[in-house]
Amino acid sequence: MAALLAAAGAAMSFATVLIQSDYLREDLDQRVTEAAERHQAALHLPTGGLTHLGFLRLPGQPIGTLGARVDSSGRVPAAGVVTDEGRLRVLSAAQRAALGGITADGSLQTRVIPGLGEYRLTALDGDGVLVIAGLPMADVQCLTSRLIVAEVVIAGAGLTVAGCVGAVVVRRQLRPLGRVAATAVEVARVPLDRGEVSGLSRVPERDTDPATEAGQVGVALNLLIEHVERSLAERQRTEERMRRFLADASHELRTPLASIAGYAQLMTGGTGELDPELAWRRVSAQSARMTGLVEDLLLLAHLDEGRPLSMAEVNVATLIAEAVWDARVTGGDHLWQVVLRLDASVSVTGDHARLQQVLANLLANARVHTPAGTRVTVTAEATDAECVVRVHDDGPGIPAAVLPSVFERFTRADASRARTAGREGGTGLGLAIAAAIVRAHGGRVEARSEPGDTEFTVLLPLARHVPQESRGR
Repeated sequence: MAALLAAAGAAMSFATVLIQSDYLREDLDQRVTEAAERHQAALHLPTGGLTHLGFLRLPGQPIGTLGARVDSSGRVPAAGVVTDEGRLRVLSAAQRAALGGITADGSLQTRVIPGLGEYRLTALDGDGVLVIAGLPMADVQCLTSRLIVAEVVIAGAGLTVAGCVGAVVVRRQLRPLGRVAATAVEVARVPLDRGEVSGLSRVPERDTDPATEAGQVGVALNLLIEHVERSLAERQRTEERMRRFLADASHELRTPLASIAGYAQLMTGGTGELDPELAWRRVSAQSARMTGLVEDLLLLAHLDEGRPLSMAEVNVATLIAEAVWDARVTGGDHLWQVVLRLDASVSVTGDHARLQQVLANLLANARVHTPAGTRVTVTAEATDAECVVRVHDDGPGIPAAVLPSVFERFTRADASRARTAGREGGTGLGLAIAAAIVRAHGGRVEARSEPGDTEFTVLLPLARHVPQESRGR
């Protein structure tokens, strides 16, 4: 910035000197021409021959005015100059010799006169009378030199002042950038690789004005810090879910394993207190439960990896009828109802077995977590692009604290994992599996619940609207 200011100042000063110097030279040339014309006019008065220089004694002649007579052969027989005292001083032969060769065409020339310095000269010829007139260039050169010195001094002073003001302004402008840098350093010192990270420092609001460059940097840094904080918070939540998942999976696997180990130990001990057939039935039941849990976990893992499903057109009415029929068989103490508000030909593109598992899990959730006599209604309808299936029950509902995480793995209303006697216990994976399968089909599942009004909604794209990326999953 300082270099640009210096270059601009130097260019302006140089241009000023050139313009002023040209002006002074033109003014001098005009005065030389006028002096020559005065001399030419004065020569028409009675004179004393070629050596007569009386025209230089005319009133009003400037100091330093030079005049000369030229004969027909081009020699300068007489020449003189007006001295500082206003007197006429005749030039020597050497000085007259410097005036030779000047043509009488009115053009102006510059000659160095020994002992007098540089002169601006012109020659005029009128009625055979040739005269040379000239004025010294010392005044013009002196004014030009003074102008150069003045320009240099003014430019230097101006650049010094501009530099000082610029330095102050730049420092003031860079203060917000310094505070932004301090914020970045403070955030960089936070141990982001461990522990819970929250409340990271932000660039102050006064340093986030988008109209300034430093403010734009501050805004960008705040956005970056917010992104980092959200990412770290999400990482923390993911780690917590993973720890909870491992704890829940370990608990769910440990329970049947402990039961199997206990029955096996009793059978190995050969005590007569245990019916072998009953022991085998319990071992088989616990093995089946453990197998189901492992298969559910594998299914979730496969869905998370995006493994392709067996896609085909699935009739929605048939799918719902089969799922409700199976639920009615296992839940005879509930009231089951189907409401179809769509054509019998409406279909979706998907994996029949997995979609049936979605409905089975939703119906099992309604059956397991509601008392006998609860009405469960399955409603299906179609829009222009989607098929909407709703599973509604009038049971006690889902606790408000559990509802936001109802589709997460191992989520249960009973945080103690205890099971009510005589009630089928779930693993807490049913709704998570249902949500994962629906997502794999390009749809979504939603839940709302109040006492006496709980509804799960599954939205799937119709066959002709299914996204291409969902077909390949």
